Amino acid sequence: MLTFLTDLAYLYSPFHLFRYITFRAGGATATALFLVMFFGPRSIAALRLRQGKGQPIRTDGPQSHLLTKKGTPTMGGLMILGGLVVSTLLWANPRSPFVWIVLLVTLGFGAIGFYDDYLKVTKQSHKGFSGRLRLTCEAGIAMLACYSMMCADLWPVGGVSGIGGLFQALIAPFTTVTHQAAWLAVPFDKHFVADLGIGFLAFGGLVIVAAGNAVNLTDGLDGLAIVPVMIAAGTFGLIAYFVGNINISTYLGVNYVSGTGELIVVAGALVGAGLGFLWFNAPPAQIFMGDTGSLALGGLIGTIAVAIKHEIVLVVVGGLFVVEAISVILQVGYFKMTGKRIFLMAPIHHHFEHRGWSESQIVVRFWIISFVLAMMGLSTLKVR
Repeated sequence: MLTFLTDLAYLYSPFHLFRYITFRAGGATATALFLVMFFGPRSIAALRLRQGKGQPIRTDGPQSHLLTKKGTPTMGGLMILGGLVVSTLLWANPRSPFVWIVLLVTLGFGAIGFYDDYLKVTKQSHKGFSGRLRLTCEAGIAMLACYSMMCADLWPVGGVSGIGGLFQALIAPFTTVTHQAAWLAVPFDKHFVADLGIGFLAFGGLVIVAAGNAVNLTDGLDGLAIVPVMIAAGTFGLIAYFVGNINISTYLGVNYVSGTGELIVVAGALVGAGLGFLWFNAPPAQIFMGDTGSLALGGLIGTIAVAIKHEIVLVVVGGLFVVEAISVILQVGYFKMTGKRIFLMAPIHHHFEHRGWSESQIVVRFWIISFVLAMMGLSTLKVR
């Protein structure tokens, strides 16, 4: 909330910098990095003390994990979320509803992941609480976020006036035919826009839930998930900046969505917090992010993609997460039908472990793939 310093620019001209989103995004990155690096060792020590045996390791997984990862504490996502949220609240413009919507999903998914991690640690089992209940909670949060986007799109720039204005904004998605938030844009064709109407609640909710769980499935090796998450966050933060700037969006031929430019600050905070966490999560990991982090960060990326109307591009930029999720779906489905397996083990990064790849080889190669996919996703901005 340092944006108030712009009002003091007449006293000290450098305060003008706080008007620029790019400056505040850089500030958010640096702040989040500092917070996680500074409080990281204390957080790890506290979590290790409280958890004792640490995160339980799957007995049906690679046998090397039982030796190298046993006793490592989990819930490291709390470190990431702490740095991310504090940094965002400091540097983002609180008048942007999209900032609050993204934080709602991030903290909501983080709470679900935290409860799942808590059950795993206290029961010393790799199984958390009911998958069906977990997905129901995630869907409820995601659909609430999508509904909030539809309402925010129709609120006056100066805010809602009185109880009557608030009521009109809340029912507007059901009474108005077209909402910008409910549009579905298609890459490579800047003229095609589909209005999903109320169906946007289901579509957007599905994208957010899928993103959260795809990142969750990817988080299985030291450093494997956090770097692709940072790459995706940086990519969508940049796209959000373009989409939220009417001049740049017009030049690129992408749909302008007012207020979404502030999401580059949230993305910058995630990159900074992620870098700080990677310091402790690099092989051999001192801490795991757990479901607390992976669900929250996946939900954050999915929500940004929905807010800026780049859900389809998310499939490209987050292609690594998509492949990891599909490998699990195929493995489970094929095994139920035939009693046989397609992969030696799913998610697919464990398949390569069984094929003889070292953990560091898998992690670095997957990072490279994520970077290439991000470049491909950014290229869609001009191929229209």
